[in-house]
Amino acid sequence: MLKYSRQREAIKNFLMTRHDHPTADVVYSNVRTEFPNISLGTVYRNLTLLADLGEISRLRVGDGVDHFDADTRPHYHFVCNECGAVSDLELNDISGLLEAAVRDFDGMIQGHVTYFYGLCPHCRSTVKKTS
Repeated sequence: MLKYSRQREAIKNFLMTRHDHPTADVVYSNVRTEFPNISLGTVYRNLTLLADLGEISRLRVGDGVDHFDADTRPHYHFVCNECGAVSDLELNDISGLLEAAVRDFDGMIQGHVTYFYGLCPHCRSTVKKTS
């Protein structure tokens, strides 16, 4: 059994308040307000441990840094190509996507990760204004 850690609990609680999928640096900056002596390495180790335990999700969206999400239910993410924001993308019916994936595949699919890329509403409105 894993030993309880107030720092780990603070990291998880912080992530539960966020929907912008922060990086370890953002988590570190915020958790330091409660634990001024916490190190960036401790934050990284705890984020990795929580992700390995399935208590949080680690997102690798192609920008070279890991993002973290306390919402571990199956859902999709949108990544803005302009500002790099990562947000949840709610899709009601993806059964067609799953059916297409298994149709011509002889193995057994046990899960998937899909990211959608484009312009977030803020960046899209900025591009419209400059055009």
